[in-house]
Amino acid sequence: MFFSFRPLLLAALLSVAGATTAAAQEQPAESKEAAYTRTVNERAAKIVATLGLPDEAKSLKVRDVIAGQYRALNTVHEARKTQLAALKAQPKDDQTEAATKKVEAQATAALDKLHGKYLKQLGRYLTPAQVDQVKDGMTYRVLPITMTAYADMLPDLTAAQKAQMLAWLTEAREHAMDASTSEEKHKWFGKYKGRINNYLSAAGIDMNQAGKDWQARIAARKAAAAPTTN
Repeated sequence: MFFSFRPLLLAALLSVAGATTAAAQEQPAESKEAAYTRTVNERAAKIVATLGLPDEAKSLKVRDVIAGQYRALNTVHEARKTQLAALKAQPKDDQTEAATKKVEAQATAALDKLHGKYLKQLGRYLTPAQVDQVKDGMTYRVLPITMTAYADMLPDLTAAQKAQMLAWLTEAREHAMDASTSEEKHKWFGKYKGRINNYLSAAGIDMNQAGKDWQARIAARKAAAAPTTN
């Protein structure tokens, strides 16, 4: 007698699928707050990992300090964003313009206060060099990457020129640390890179030609490093 197992197999598969769906529904979705906490903790942990701290307890404390700063900065930026949006919806006049400037000034003051407090907290656990590593971590390492690029593009820079460029990029990094988005962080560096380029141009360096020569050298290096084929 022929007996088909297909109906039984189909029923079993449907049963398993139903049980899996039910189990998934029973698991509560991650709340927005929990997701944000996880994100800032992961971001902070990646920065801490670059420090090479031997003490796990200290690593966790530093991670919490960095994550706490991300959270505090977000609070200030979101409040500023909400207030400015409300003012933008109102008719533009002298009062709204004055109110807008006040909101901006209050946000800047709040960020400055957080900045100083944050650096003091980091200083309790880290050396000045490690604090700089944290700053670089919060700003995508734009400072060291930019200094390396300038040194490669302009190998004849004087010590005084390098010192001035580093001072400006360091100032840019202090601002970028507190910026709300990646775009805003890069804008700060862009502003100071413009200042550096003007400074070097005033010293008689043709930045346009220097850039072209640099790209040619980079291309030549790549060509020299490429494997040869017979």
